[in-house]
Amino acid sequence: MSIGRLTWPKNRVVATPLMNKEPSTELPIEGEGDIVLARRAARQLAQEVGFGPTDVTRIVTACSEMARNVFKYAGQGKMSWRILEGDSGPGLELKFDDRGPGIADIETAMREGYSSSGGLGMGLPGAKRLMDEFRIDSTIGRGTSVVLKKWLRRP
Repeated sequence: MSIGRLTWPKNRVVATPLMNKEPSTELPIEGEGDIVLARRAARQLAQEVGFGPTDVTRIVTACSEMARNVFKYAGQGKMSWRILEGDSGPGLELKFDDRGPGIADIETAMREGYSSSGGLGMGLPGAKRLMDEFRIDSTIGRGTSVVLKKWLRRP
């Protein structure tokens, strides 16, 4: 399966990978507009992998939450992605990396309703609930990495 090319404003052209054969591609997250671009990339990739409308919405929502966290808490970072081929079919991996302050207490941050900035506290736990796999690594003073995976379920 081959995914085409994604073209962004600001003269950004990002080639998307072939199934696990090329390294993942990435999109910088440096401003509010990049959150929109991340959502657009997630939507296009999810649709091209073959996800239905409900799963596309889940993927885009989780992507939006994580991209917003990168910008809000670290100021900048990146989203990278890979198309996966698992035993039961294809999937999509989205990875968000930043070099922000890090998360001191991941267990607390993963509680629904907890927010260090006065928000609703649904970002991290919401993204985890929407995706099939979720991994977070964070080091104080070095940044945070979140990996989200969604697998296509064939009827």
